[in-house]
Amino acid sequence: MSSEEEAIIEPEKDTVSSDHESEEVAQLKDQLLRTMAELENLRKRTARETEEAHKYAIAGFCKGFLTVVDTLDRALESVPEDQRSENAFLKTMCEGVDLTRKEFSKVFSQFDVEKINPKDEPFDHNLHQAVSEVPHDTLSPGMVVDVLQAGYKIGDRLLRPAMVTVAKKKD
Repeated sequence: MSSEEEAIIEPEKDTVSSDHESEEVAQLKDQLLRTMAELENLRKRTARETEEAHKYAIAGFCKGFLTVVDTLDRALESVPEDQRSENAFLKTMCEGVDLTRKEFSKVFSQFDVEKINPKDEPFDHNLHQAVSEVPHDTLSPGMVVDVLQAGYKIGDRLLRPAMVTVAKKKD
């Protein structure tokens, strides 16, 4: 074989080797881009999960106070207005209970805890729990007639459904 033939053969080997290296570089570049995109998605997901964890961390704590707020509401409902106006002690006691209830409501709103009181609204199985159905003249079927216990949610997460009575068609 002459030196000219060797010169011709060598560039062909380099071209094949260069093509293989270019293909490998392209694959590695693609793999790097995919890994970077995956890392960015992981960063976003972690940030979102951390934000949700902070937002909903107090959910269990708030659930414990829902019964306290219910008790305060029942205490206020149990004393008729006429007795409050006649008895200075009852009036003062009810004002104190009402202020305490309002303070709970204020703190709940600071943490995005919202009361669900759906009287005269359409029944929503995502937010309400139907305890019973009653025939009703003025409300259409599927409307909430009475709220037996208010519900609560924090952000878009339900803490407790509202316990309701739902209207049904009269027989």
